[in-house]
Amino acid sequence: MSEIWFYHHESARIEQTLPALLMKVLERGGRALVISPLESRIESLDQHLWTFTDDSFLPHGRADRPRADQQPVLLAREPENINNATMLFCLDGADPGDGGGWDRVLVMFEADDPGALNAARALWSARKKSQTPVSYYKQSSSGRWEKSG
Repeated sequence: MSEIWFYHHESARIEQTLPALLMKVLERGGRALVISPLESRIESLDQHLWTFTDDSFLPHGRADRPRADQQPVLLAREPENINNATMLFCLDGADPGDGGGWDRVLVMFEADDPGALNAARALWSARKKSQTPVSYYKQSSSGRWEKSG
């Protein structure tokens, strides 16, 4: 069973923090799968990851497009690991499934999204009961992630 880290966004948006986390995965030689049940989020991230800074981009693709299995970062609606990712990022209340097969699962949710917040709470509770290792992180006022639980 993979360790699950919960990232609670109280001030920053997921679009602001996700690229840096994905870059760390790639720098360490890993691959990432980013899932959301919302097609609008997948479309938005697909554009954002090419343009989030003026001097860099994140190579990525979509699960519903050709050569998805070759992408270092893959955007999808389901947790099917077709690009052999080491890390799973769950957005918008996405269900990580059994959570197995990943080095780590990150559940990212924003404080102003009640559906994602409730899904994260339910997942936290269920995984704690099943004795899955879980950690909770929230951003400090300086923008750094701090472990809180």
